[in-house]
Amino acid sequence: MKTFSLGLLLTAGLLGPPAAQAQRQPQHELQITPATAAWGYYDAAAPPVLRIKSGESVRVHTLITSTPARLEGAGVPPAQVEQSLRDITTQVTNKGPGGHILTGPIFVEGAEPGDVLEVRIQRIKLAIPYAYNAFGAKSGFIPEDFPYAKMKIIPLDEKQGVAHFAPGIDVPLRPFFGSMGVAPPVAAGRINSAPPGIHGGNLDNKELVAGTTLYLPVHVPGALFFVGDGHAGQGNGEVDITALETSLVGDLQFIVRKDLHLKLPRAETPTAYISMGLNEDLTLAAKDAVREMIDFLVATRGLSRDDAYMLVSVAGDLDVTQVVDGTRGAHIILPKSIFGKK
Repeated sequence: MKTFSLGLLLTAGLLGPPAAQAQRQPQHELQITPATAAWGYYDAAAPPVLRIKSGESVRVHTLITSTPARLEGAGVPPAQVEQSLRDITTQVTNKGPGGHILTGPIFVEGAEPGDVLEVRIQRIKLAIPYAYNAFGAKSGFIPEDFPYAKMKIIPLDEKQGVAHFAPGIDVPLRPFFGSMGVAPPVAAGRINSAPPGIHGGNLDNKELVAGTTLYLPVHVPGALFFVGDGHAGQGNGEVDITALETSLVGDLQFIVRKDLHLKLPRAETPTAYISMGLNEDLTLAAKDAVREMIDFLVATRGLSRDDAYMLVSVAGDLDVTQVVDGTRGAHIILPKSIFGKK
């Protein structure tokens, strides 16, 4: 299968470095309401809540994945619980099998199966001044060590750029959407929002911050893009099953790429290329991430497979993306600086 050429695209000026992408007011704004929420699923049969043209941007509002009762029980003042969350919790009955509150889907005109949807993450802002972290009795990476549930509310200080985790402990804010994906193939039906896959979805990749571009293989007409699971920050692994869970507002630009063809999601930051691997077995996920980067280097840099394999070993960082979503994730980060200037 043909792979896309990020390096060649950059050289040709067809895809400017994400950090240098022009910042314009989005053409559309999509609020999160009972009518625009997809609670717990990705589905090709979901009716679009917004239709846009390729190249247009959308300011998307997303919600924290929780309920008013849980947040208030953990100490959030009732006045700080978003009304949209109260409305969705009481009015949305078509939900599951997963638990994420997603916004969408967005129909992108011209997108067809076999294409790639390029998602330029232009801007991400906090929507509320707090996040939570929580684990359950049967969730997380080591549930045998924590056979009970707990939730912690964590104040977010946007001005200082930190989350006040505890006295003397501040975690830098690095907001990103844990879940960004397109509809899976029609034959898959409605799928759980928790495991990531060929559709993207709950990737929980902390590199997908503002300035990064995500590339998703398209499986149905219009792509049908969903987004949510806002994180104010996260560590690789997301070991207790949650990050700094919060509500976010993002400006996203969507471009249909007829010239690209992918098997798995990939990404590009201003300074690096990112390949991804997804599998229930973390070792197999890591192998897929390595193979994807090898394919990328062969296609874009003219390297032999042998040299590409060697280059990944000496210059690429293999990281664990997450180990708690059923399907585990791994990714390779390869710095652009090693290629010098052209």
